[in-house]
Amino acid sequence: MMDYNSLLAKKITELKPSGIRRFFDIANEVEGVISLGVGEPDFKTPWVIRREGIRSLEKGKTWYSANAGLMELRSEIASYLKRRFNLSYHPKEEIFVSVGGSEAIDMCIRSFVEPGDEVLVVEPSFVAYAPIVTMAGGVVVPIPTKAENHFRLTAQELREHITEKTKMLVLPFPNNPTGGVMRREHLEEIAEVLRETNIIVLSDEIYAELTYGRERHVSIAEIDGMWERTVVINGFSKAYAMTGWRLGYAAGPAPIISQMLKLHQYAIMCAPTTSQYAAICAVRDCDQAIEEMAEEYNTRRRFVVDSLNKMGLTCFNPEGAFYCFPCIRSTGLDSESFCEQLLKEQKVAVVPGNAFGESGEGFVRVSYCYSIDHLVEAMNRISQFVQQRAEQMKNEGVAHEASDRTCARKA
Repeated sequence: MMDYNSLLAKKITELKPSGIRRFFDIANEVEGVISLGVGEPDFKTPWVIRREGIRSLEKGKTWYSANAGLMELRSEIASYLKRRFNLSYHPKEEIFVSVGGSEAIDMCIRSFVEPGDEVLVVEPSFVAYAPIVTMAGGVVVPIPTKAENHFRLTAQELREHITEKTKMLVLPFPNNPTGGVMRREHLEEIAEVLRETNIIVLSDEIYAELTYGRERHVSIAEIDGMWERTVVINGFSKAYAMTGWRLGYAAGPAPIISQMLKLHQYAIMCAPTTSQYAAICAVRDCDQAIEEMAEEYNTRRRFVVDSLNKMGLTCFNPEGAFYCFPCIRSTGLDSESFCEQLLKEQKVAVVPGNAFGESGEGFVRVSYCYSIDHLVEAMNRISQFVQQRAEQMKNEGVAHEASDRTCARKA
């Protein structure tokens, strides 16, 4: 019999499975569950985009594209980045198209990180960053952010974690799972710290189009002195409701993109051609469609945040993405226990905050990329659960804290 444990790479076998996937394996076994867990838009990909994909198939455009992606698509991405975010990139040398934003993240980290290099990862954040760093032989250095700062990275927090071994900063804003954003003034403070170093920035901006309020998203690459040290990662999954098309891209200085492309050539070859033809239409013609979807998310955001706060789960007002990150410490439960009991008793699935890093303990991620009817029913069930938990704590003589300092809403 084969001894697989002695053959498989330890750095892979020792990786923990995704906390999100582990929990939803449990949720999938329960009938009648209302899920607020998956970060996937409930909208269909706009018809004009789907139509372009269909047309490309009808015309037999099913061959490989250039490794970096169709030139027409890269040109449209360059125009889009300039139009929407004031970022200038040459489509031939400074942009490549990837299989989802996740592949671009992987290619970026592997292009820089060598054994022993430290990578600063702002947390709570997307579950893939740390494992990719580990697989590249790097050392993950989490930077916990705080609810009282709306989960923004501060210049002081950044300085405290930089060492002579620091190679990269992963800056994931707008943020999954918290909904936190970095406005221009915050990015200026971060840039002031980074300009004194030789640190590269991986700026994951997949939720850039889902920023609420008067101010649009600002990329750190737009800040003085940061373009040359930043790789911008973006894609089509969230803004255009194109999750299953698996298409993303990276934009950055040519010497960096050329090395990322080299990895991409050997690992992937090229992104799906049909998806690329559809994406040309998306970035060229669908600004209005993404704004309409963002406005609907904004309506849902206001409803969910208001509902959570009314039921006693303190939740700051997220300014980006399509997630809320309420504090659940008032229930006396840790994140995983809260999610497990909520699923068992009310059949509502949310994600434990600690799936996104240790600093997420005491919180849960609630996705509002679902219909308003779906959200209304889910909020009613969660409210019932919280009320029942409060009664249980009262009967058991457990002090019920309405709030915790780390969960306090910023006035």
